[in-house]
Amino acid sequence: MEPNQLNLFSDMTSTPAPRAETLVMSVDALLKWKSQIFNYQQRTRESVPPQQTALFNVAPKHCDPDRIDPLTLQLQSMSFYRMPADSPGEACLYFVIDSAAQLLLYVGETCRSNKRWKGIHDCKNYIDSYQSLHCQYGMKTAVNIAFWWDTPVQTRPRQQLEQALIQKWKSPFNKECWQRWGQPFG
Repeated sequence: MEPNQLNLFSDMTSTPAPRAETLVMSVDALLKWKSQIFNYQQRTRESVPPQQTALFNVAPKHCDPDRIDPLTLQLQSMSFYRMPADSPGEACLYFVIDSAAQLLLYVGETCRSNKRWKGIHDCKNYIDSYQSLHCQYGMKTAVNIAFWWDTPVQTRPRQQLEQALIQKWKSPFNKECWQRWGQPFG
């Protein structure tokens, strides 16, 4: 574990064992963790991306990560995947957002929007741990999901866009950002 990494469960120094049931992240540590992420993401929202000049007028790419603000998308309940669906769904990017704290927690992509969350998804466990800790401290959360449908259908470009958004927003539940924010909910 990294020296600055927060841990939701108590440390086990011997052989691997089931995780402890006791949550050990203090309310102050949780508030600090959320505040750091909020401040970073707000600076990201407010900063104007550098504009590259061109000799010719080039139409902006519709899949430009600087043109996608997940916090402005229409929110849906996290139980969306339990609703009956006639098809496996469409290609999209999805964003897990705690709208009570204005935090983007996770960025993902899929080619089957109605199937991706029906099975095993690590983010479900992170959300559960996140909400349980907030409940323990009497803190409000409003974890929802938002979709961005205007994404490439081809897998590689969609995954590249997903990675660009993860790097831009530093969403804490994405493994690419654990070194920065720690992994208190995974």
